Amino acid sequence: MAHPTLAVFEHQLVAYRRTWRGTVLSSFLLPVLFLLAMGLTVGGYIDRGGALGIRYLDYIAPGLLASTALQVAVGESTWPVLAGFQWTRTYHSMRATPVRVIDMVTGHLGYVLLRVLLSATGFLVVMALFGALHSVRAVAALPVAVLVGLATAAPVFAYAATIRTDGLFAVLFRFAVVPMTLFAAVFFPIDSLPFAARLLAYVSPLWHGVELTRAATLGTSTAWGAGVHIACLAVWAAVGYALALRRFDRRLEQ
Repeated sequence: MAHPTLAVFEHQLVAYRRTWRGTVLSSFLLPVLFLLAMGLTVGGYIDRGGALGIRYLDYIAPGLLASTALQVAVGESTWPVLAGFQWTRTYHSMRATPVRVIDMVTGHLGYVLLRVLLSATGFLVVMALFGALHSVRAVAALPVAVLVGLATAAPVFAYAATIRTDGLFAVLFRFAVVPMTLFAAVFFPIDSLPFAARLLAYVSPLWHGVELTRAATLGTSTAWGAGVHIACLAVWAAVGYALALRRFDRRLEQ
């Protein structure tokens, strides 16, 4: 008999078998469109000024990889998790079996991280085709993307287990996901931002992920040192995981 955590992971994989073709296509198509639209088209104007010292395509590509990891993690941690409580009540069904809360959270998170890894791998392949990889360390962007996914998905799991209506996901996207995407050095350096805005960027998991992925693909150093960025992401993941376990347990007891 499979371990309960693996059983939950397998349950998610069985459902994914019905939709994987569409996600594989998007894993390659979206990076191509992003890099064509932003990296080459907009980048052509930016490169004329030479302010970055590198091609804008090379600058933006690792940031978009980290941002994609965050968006995939959020997408797989919002409606699917709420559905397990509110609509399909899958988690309640699991509760009636030997599956524990820790198995539910860990198994489902493992599936989310697999989705993040697949999307990040597709993005990295497209970056290679665009000539945006300049270091043998570029493959390190994949575990970084997975860590960004965990640092994002774990707290979102806790949030999704707390709310009662999916309308509140708009709050999450409006006040967390969109600001992080715009002001976490994905599209431009944050040095020119006001100090308060920079502080918000420093707190966000995405900025740390962008620093690490950019260092990996360009072969450069990070702003605070790789260890500090990894530690910050680990804190987000650990706190989010603990909160998710607590919120799942409370929700299932109601």
